[in-house]
Amino acid sequence: MSPVIVWFRQDLRLGDNPALRAAAATDAPILPLFVLDDETPGDWRWGGASRWWLHHALASLNESLHDHLVLRRGNAAKIVKTLAKETKARGLVWNRCYEPFALERDRKLADELGKMGVVVKTYNAALLHEPWEIKNKSGKPFQVFTPFWKAMRSMGADKPHPPSRLSNLCKAKSDRLESWKLLPRRPDWSKGFDWTPGEKEAHRALYDFLDDAKDYAHARDIPTKDGTSRLSAHLHWGEISPRQVWHAIRTHGHGNGHETFLKELGWREFCTQLLFHHPELPAKPLDKRFEKFKWRSSSKDFQAWAQGRTGIPIVDAGMRQLWQTGWMHNRVRMIVASFLIKHLGIHWQHGERWFWDTLVDADLGNNAANWQWVAGCGADAAPFFRIFNPVLQGKKFDPDGAYVRRFVPELESLPDKHIHSPWEAPEPPADYPAPIVDLAGGRDRALKSFKALKR
Repeated sequence: MSPVIVWFRQDLRLGDNPALRAAAATDAPILPLFVLDDETPGDWRWGGASRWWLHHALASLNESLHDHLVLRRGNAAKIVKTLAKETKARGLVWNRCYEPFALERDRKLADELGKMGVVVKTYNAALLHEPWEIKNKSGKPFQVFTPFWKAMRSMGADKPHPPSRLSNLCKAKSDRLESWKLLPRRPDWSKGFDWTPGEKEAHRALYDFLDDAKDYAHARDIPTKDGTSRLSAHLHWGEISPRQVWHAIRTHGHGNGHETFLKELGWREFCTQLLFHHPELPAKPLDKRFEKFKWRSSSKDFQAWAQGRTGIPIVDAGMRQLWQTGWMHNRVRMIVASFLIKHLGIHWQHGERWFWDTLVDADLGNNAANWQWVAGCGADAAPFFRIFNPVLQGKKFDPDGAYVRRFVPELESLPDKHIHSPWEAPEPPADYPAPIVDLAGGRDRALKSFKALKR
């Protein structure tokens, strides 16, 4: 029999996988495929940390598929059409992606495959609701999160499906995963990554989190606590579905922490909706006034920020955590982003690009929307004049300095009193830099720039 090709993308799992389930229901041979396409995304090809995760996620998926995953590298549309011809495929299924370049490619490809006589069907595996399903009373997409969340919350979520029985897998010529060279070498900057990609680990992380979810509303802000779910990368790569997470949380409890976490799933959906309706989101501010904003250009300051050498402990701890582990605590992400944009006056897109390359959970919609939120130029954004004081943020959320001491060992011996402002210590550490910006002066400069923009 001619096979049905299942094109895996950001849905690297067997459970609650609608495309895989549909293929299994046909009783035809199933040909699983993954394409490494560095052409279609253009400027947004996966960054280094994402490629590290992808390598291990594909190895895990291939093991689950009993070594039947076909790997091909190149232009995805061309490869899919070629494989359909090679195998005389009767059908092709995939789960939808929502990046602008993926939407354009997929629409054209479905049309071309249809003309070839290949039946194409696509499904939603990445979201609780499609971006076009949640609208305001005027029938338009929401621009503010709170009413979006209320509408989405009232809709609930479909229940997930268990893994399909896959007794009819087939195989075609495949690249070797190692030949893609997704892992870093010379140097291997991933030595500190404490992640295990894959579907099995995603579910373990979820169930480890369930017992702590009741405290999530408070614990998520403390960077030294295991108060977050650590599910973001698993969700991005589709090793677990939002439906599986939603219903696990709902079944486990109904407290403030559980509701706060569900709201975070809602924010993820909101960001994807923004990207769907505003495909220019990663490159242009939603608030058009900011197209004329006068940003500073300082490669020296940006490098100090990226390397965690700004002289501001909580900022440096966050940036070093990112480099060492491929991830940064969410509260600290807001602090370092505010510092780059507001205190240093550097364009939010530079931070967006750095996060894209260094985060294992880098997601185009989330990344762009969150950077614009901090910059004050996005949807439902914090106003530009809201400027985090990193010293006060450090004292509030890392009061004993444990987080700073972990990632900035130069400050290990400082007393708690000076851990977030070492320049005030009687003897500041000689091997730690002085602040690259006066915090009060940087704040005043940001406010003046914003006032000029308003005029």
